Amino acid sequence: MSGFETQKPATRAAVILPWEKSGPQEEIRAADARLEEAVGLAASIGLVIVRKAAILLRARRPSTLLGSGQVEQLAEAVKLDGVDVVIIDARLSPGQQRNLEKALGCKVVDRTGLILDIFGARAATREGVLQVELAHLEYQRSRLVRLWTHLERQRGGFGFLGGPGETQMEADRRMLAERIGKIKKELEQVRRTRGLHRDARKRVPFPVVALVGYTNAGKSTLFNALTGASVQAENQLFATLDPTMRALRLPSGRNVILSDTVGFISELPTELVAAFRATLEEVSQADVILHVRDVAHPDSAAQRADVLHVLDSMVRDGMLDAQWPERTIEVLNKADLVGGVQAIPKRENAVAISAITGEGIPDLFEALDQYLTRSMQDVRVRLSVTDGAALAWLYDHGEVVERLDHDEGMDVTVRLFPQDRERFEIVYPGRLSAE
Repeated sequence: MSGFETQKPATRAAVILPWEKSGPQEEIRAADARLEEAVGLAASIGLVIVRKAAILLRARRPSTLLGSGQVEQLAEAVKLDGVDVVIIDARLSPGQQRNLEKALGCKVVDRTGLILDIFGARAATREGVLQVELAHLEYQRSRLVRLWTHLERQRGGFGFLGGPGETQMEADRRMLAERIGKIKKELEQVRRTRGLHRDARKRVPFPVVALVGYTNAGKSTLFNALTGASVQAENQLFATLDPTMRALRLPSGRNVILSDTVGFISELPTELVAAFRATLEEVSQADVILHVRDVAHPDSAAQRADVLHVLDSMVRDGMLDAQWPERTIEVLNKADLVGGVQAIPKRENAVAISAITGEGIPDLFEALDQYLTRSMQDVRVRLSVTDGAALAWLYDHGEVVERLDHDEGMDVTVRLFPQDRERFEIVYPGRLSAE
């Protein structure tokens, strides 16, 4: 083996944010925060950022989005910096993307394409891979006009499939549709399997606590701090794509299942909202939602609004019930970067913590325990001496408050979640005391 190794040169990228607002200082700050987010997205997949800029849009040009003078200046910068790819942090039409590539002389990727690439690099499970491929295909199907340069070629069809004179684009669109249909069927099978797993958890059952939040808010770091797990937790956007679940025993002795989910982001591509429906099902099934926020981020309030918008859209799509805010606790993370937990004003249904240092974690446990206790009901149960299995079930699934033994058996007062009470009535009918 020679002492020389060839290494693929790094891809040099420019990140451009078309910005339509100007004036107040807070809007300038918002533009800077959005640009830095786009830079973080690009850097998270190994691109070397050699230029970044927010460009004020005076008017949206149908052909290139940017103005002609802005395109010329950008083309000069691309040539000067040896840029391989330009990231436009906006949604481009197929025509705009094609025209910009011609004008700039390099590859152009819009915000949707960038996020899709990141998701493709991060997905690890079978479900995640399928979801990403589906999103990619949906995106490509809308852009066949720019993917093919041989659209004028004709080919004959076979039988009734395509027919004579079918264009290459029509054939490619049909092939994409067939692949999309196949992936959707595979995803349905994966979701049915996940449904069986959820049903199994309901039979256990422990309350499900789902972590949600803007990407890079620290959900996976918190997940690891609470469970002692080793889920990938890096300071990069979209480090977690596939839902991870672990059992967690609270200091009170109560058991819960903690679920780490994909991070949300502003202007999440519509292809991904649909494709990641199964991933978001973990949130829809959660008994408690922990909304993890990065309080040190300059755009923390806007990120919170983006997460709430996605959750509200899930309500409109029938994926989440409208009462989800009532079972949500805000976790104000990264307090160590703003002076500690004491520096963050206290407010209802919010707990300040640092997942890195552990400060505030006991307060989070207490808030979680208090919520779960409020959600439980005191139930009186009369058991016979032969009802040992029913008594064990109550100890496993509830909190026994009082037990009075007598010759015929015992009277038990137990604290149960509503769904557990219903389940107990089904498994052990006739034991509940009429009150």
